[in-house]
Amino acid sequence: MSEYVEIELVRIYCGESDRVDGRPVYELLVEEARRHGAAGATVLRGVLGFGAGSLVHTAKILRLSEDLPMVVEIADRPERIEALLPRLEALVKGGLIVRQPMTARFHCPVRVRDVMAADVATVGPDASLAEVVDLLLARNVKAVPVLDARRSVLGIVTGGDLLTRGGLAARLSVYGLLPRDAREEAAALLSGHTAREVMSAPAQTIGERASLRDASQRMVKKGLKRLPVVNEAGELIGIVSRTDILRSAAKVPAGAAQALPRFTAGLMQLARDVMFTDVPTAGPDDALPGVVAKLVASPLRRVVVVDTAGAVIGIVLDGDLLSRCGPARKPGLIQALFGNNGEADACPSGTAREVMQHTVHTVAEDAPLVEVLQKMLAHHVKRLVVTSDDGRLLGMVDREAILRVIAGRPG
Repeated sequence: MSEYVEIELVRIYCGESDRVDGRPVYELLVEEARRHGAAGATVLRGVLGFGAGSLVHTAKILRLSEDLPMVVEIADRPERIEALLPRLEALVKGGLIVRQPMTARFHCPVRVRDVMAADVATVGPDASLAEVVDLLLARNVKAVPVLDARRSVLGIVTGGDLLTRGGLAARLSVYGLLPRDAREEAAALLSGHTAREVMSAPAQTIGERASLRDASQRMVKKGLKRLPVVNEAGELIGIVSRTDILRSAAKVPAGAAQALPRFTAGLMQLARDVMFTDVPTAGPDDALPGVVAKLVASPLRRVVVVDTAGAVIGIVLDGDLLSRCGPARKPGLIQALFGNNGEADACPSGTAREVMQHTVHTVAEDAPLVEVLQKMLAHHVKRLVVTSDDGRLLGMVDREAILRVIAGRPG
């Protein structure tokens, strides 16, 4: 059974004869709420009442021609009501608007609009790539939709686009760790290029009323991590990410699988059912150049450090390498990580033990995927190391594998 959540109920009192451009205000209010993707709206027709002018309105048979009172009720989450209010206020000229906090339990499937981020960083097609990178770093996001003047989505610029077509020297997650001269050099490569040149287009978008399963299937099929969300008019109203979907799935109690079976049933599988075993490893005394070469060659961008018995004792990530190495070793390390073909010869000396993280987030092979997912979100990690009862490395589970399960496309 779904949980009660905080919502707001907005009541708008108006007259039946109130018009905007010849159309009843109550109709326009409902249309605006629907266009915005509100959870629900209801119009109530009053039988008796009066407003600020003290004129009595009634539905008695002898006074049917009078202006009957109308009440429009709109319910949604507080942040979505806050965003909708300016549109409603623009339509209501002489009525009354009341806001009331309350709790509610939704019995319908969770929709994209319920979990999406509504405050979206966007750029125009002629924005420079330097502006795009600054915006991504300032907002701590991995992608920005590119919009035209009508707020239609022309495309999207992701960190991957900046790497493959924009010439960015490093992934956004480690870009901020680069020394100033390295960042300035990277910025010079972006100079003169615009969002239009590197954006992925045409944009893959999804409607606000689509289910989370629909969104996950679209992401898996197209190999995407996020989708711009549009309303019926095709205007951008939010963005839904893989993390948004996974976070929603993690909140569903184990006993709620009956309520949303198509969305959550797959999460009853175990870690061993979806883990992959091709995980790069190193010993604690392995030389740093070899460790970096393995890290660069793997799409995981990490190397698990194991002892002679195969037990997990640490993990090496590219961001850790930059933050843990001193200034004297950093230039060579940057060249090894981000130079052409991973120039390991430029890598400074050292061992895996010197740069590894000793805290490794692990999960048992028989852990249900819902538990795996909850642990990923709690520790803010994309992948968990799967270990045996005695701590030996068995494999790794990532968010993409869990999204495939939710989408009904395992493997």
